[in-house]
Amino acid sequence: MKKPKWVVEKEQAKRAADAQTVWLFGLHAVRDALLNPAREKLQLIVTLNARNKLEEAIATSGMTPEEVEPRKFSAPLDPGSVHQGAALEVKPLDWGDLETLCLGDGQRPPRVILLDRVTDPHNVGAILRSAEVFGACAVIAPRHHSAPETGALAKTASGALERQPYKQVRNLADAIKQLQKIGYLALGLDGEAEQTIEAALEGRRDRPVALVLGAEGPGLRQKTRETCDVLVKIPYFGAFGSLNVSNAAAVALYASQAPD
Repeated sequence: MKKPKWVVEKEQAKRAADAQTVWLFGLHAVRDALLNPAREKLQLIVTLNARNKLEEAIATSGMTPEEVEPRKFSAPLDPGSVHQGAALEVKPLDWGDLETLCLGDGQRPPRVILLDRVTDPHNVGAILRSAEVFGACAVIAPRHHSAPETGALAKTASGALERQPYKQVRNLADAIKQLQKIGYLALGLDGEAEQTIEAALEGRRDRPVALVLGAEGPGLRQKTRETCDVLVKIPYFGAFGSLNVSNAAAVALYASQAPD
């Protein structure tokens, strides 16, 4: 009996995911990946200088690196990659199911970031750093039309990728609805909105909050906007009132924090 098309596509997607690997590069990103027991590590390429700097992390990981001359660095990286003499091939991290990831620690109301078609890995890497600083449970993005887990993203995140969940989902609107069902208030960032984050959270800071940000320029898609509970803005005081998405995420996370 012939398998339905959707079953075949699902099996193909799983095989592709199982075969996918990522080359991390740069001393910070490689060190933190080596020290992460949850990260499946496949191949490490280093120069002598990088090997000396990463000596403890390499020993902890149990890996045997391939040592190469700086001019013959053989890792398959983009020519402009600032690798600092270290590259590590890994499998993408598996962060588990969305609801469990976003339950929080029970100590304070959880916060999450959702990204609507934010494709620049440098922006996403910076957002992961901010999310870690402000204690967000996760950064969530759609599998398509978003920044995949790459070496450039990991390097910009400066190690945060190993600790801060970056969960990619099939459909962002469905993920928002799933979070709303477990009590989340979804705030969509929109420069034309009437309410500020502070006003929208008045009397509700004890709620779990999902902050939804769109790509610079297009902003949130219509379906995403309609799925959010409230559209909010970050007020500005100068003549120029636009932040890039990574800065906006940091400000929004800070503005949404519940009091101690």
